[in-house]
Amino acid sequence: MLACAAAAAGLGLAGCGSPVIPSVTPVRLRHLAEAYWPHRLTIQGTTAGGLSGIDYDAERSEYILFSDDRSDLNPARFYTAQWAPPWLRPPVPKSVVQLQRPGGGPWLARRSADAQTPVPDPEALRLRPNTGTLLWTSEGDVTRGFGPALYESARDGGLLREFALPAMFNADASRRRGPRDNLGLEGLALTPDGRHAWLAMENALIQDGPIPTTKAPGGPCRLTRMDLETGQATRQIAYVPDAIPLRPLIPGSLADNGISEVLMLDADRMLVLERAYATGAGNSLRLYEIDTRDATDVLEIDALAAGNHRPVAKKLIANFAQLGLSRLDNTEGMCWGPALPDGKRMLVVVSDDNFNPLQTTQFAAFEYTDRP
Repeated sequence: MLACAAAAAGLGLAGCGSPVIPSVTPVRLRHLAEAYWPHRLTIQGTTAGGLSGIDYDAERSEYILFSDDRSDLNPARFYTAQWAPPWLRPPVPKSVVQLQRPGGGPWLARRSADAQTPVPDPEALRLRPNTGTLLWTSEGDVTRGFGPALYESARDGGLLREFALPAMFNADASRRRGPRDNLGLEGLALTPDGRHAWLAMENALIQDGPIPTTKAPGGPCRLTRMDLETGQATRQIAYVPDAIPLRPLIPGSLADNGISEVLMLDADRMLVLERAYATGAGNSLRLYEIDTRDATDVLEIDALAAGNHRPVAKKLIANFAQLGLSRLDNTEGMCWGPALPDGKRMLVVVSDDNFNPLQTTQFAAFEYTDRP
């Protein structure tokens, strides 16, 4: 969930300028359907909502839906559901699975956890078809001293491992470097061969530049490639998010923009979803395509600045405001669904309602046309 302070408005971009945004031609997404879950739907005794991640399990013909509840309402969990053509009715819930913490047992809420115990802020999830396990990210809890994290769990929720991330992602008590609170690992993509995962930061590390404003793009977000066999980071690129495309109706009130999800098109090309919000103006959703080979490897660069790296170029694929949806909300999850009858890909997205009655859990399906 984006939660940038309004006091940050007016900061300029430190580092490289934003790539030019081309017009969206030709159309790459065609709206197929949308459906909604009711607010605070109860599934097996848990409160469903806050869906920040989604993936499709082709073997079981079901979607895996990740809640970003910090174990406040119920322990950290994911849901499974089936959504059948023509996708006019909401996905049918099938199960809920609790994620287990190190040593076993459900994750604790912050109000119950001691100072040495991390509490995950779940954001993105991917199924590893080759192993049947789940990768998932946490934004961490910088205010309590915990940085972003990448975990792997079994389908029954049992924790298998936590990856060692580069030291740049460690929380810094002085707030002079490292991740900003609630602006950590928001996106997760798996390469088609299952060997690598890409982790996407929602906004720039403190030392890399500012958060976006309505007048300037944000500092570069780091996208990190992890080797899933060795558990090591092997490459990292920089991606510059747009300036906030909407202006809040009340000057100085909340407005933000950043990466909300990433998804691989093939071994090297990636879709990047930028999600923005401005108080009173609503949400903006823009989908970009990048080639991960077309950028400097910044894994060994301590602080990104103009002249010491080349950020990845990006091409606008779709502005969701032009796709015929009944509304735009806080979309945070994105995955490939089952192939359509004509063989084309189906792109599925879900919104995170923040457990807020004024927001919604929206599922939307699109036909995707690739034009490399």
